[in-house]
Amino acid sequence: MAAPNSEKELKTEVPSSHEAEQPQIQAIRMPSMEEIRAQEVWNNCAVRSVASGVMGGGLGFMMGMFLGALDNPIMQDQMSGKQQLLYNLKQMGSRSWSSAKTFAVMGVVFSAVECVVEKARAKHDTTNTVVAGCVTGGTMSAKGIYFLLLFLLLLVMVSMILVRSFLM
Repeated sequence: MAAPNSEKELKTEVPSSHEAEQPQIQAIRMPSMEEIRAQEVWNNCAVRSVASGVMGGGLGFMMGMFLGALDNPIMQDQMSGKQQLLYNLKQMGSRSWSSAKTFAVMGVVFSAVECVVEKARAKHDTTNTVVAGCVTGGTMSAKGIYFLLLFLLLLVMVSMILVRSFLM
């Protein structure tokens, strides 16, 4: 076996371990106009809220279908197989519709409040999430539409006062 004639041939044959370990550095790519427009669409609070409501409704529907299927009729022994099937289908339908509405409202309220607080404070941190969670919890626990509207109005006023005085 012949020895390599020059140093150049030696380097091409055996790569050093130091060169193999270094990752390739790639240049930073600026976003295209389409990517910027898509990002601006998702920064809109209304779009975020609607998307969260749709996804929450879908999740609630699936959970309702699953939990509705687990219900057993009280008079199971006296019902025929067809009656039990119809009962279970009705339970699945009513549970899925109820859960879908609840999760959709939770998604819309949480996303809208978080987005509005984030834009008002011009910060993206956990305080926005905490405020949105408190408002969402209060909204979901409210009974009746007038109490709900009054509660939301009061929470928005208190949140804006807190944001302007303490958190800015």
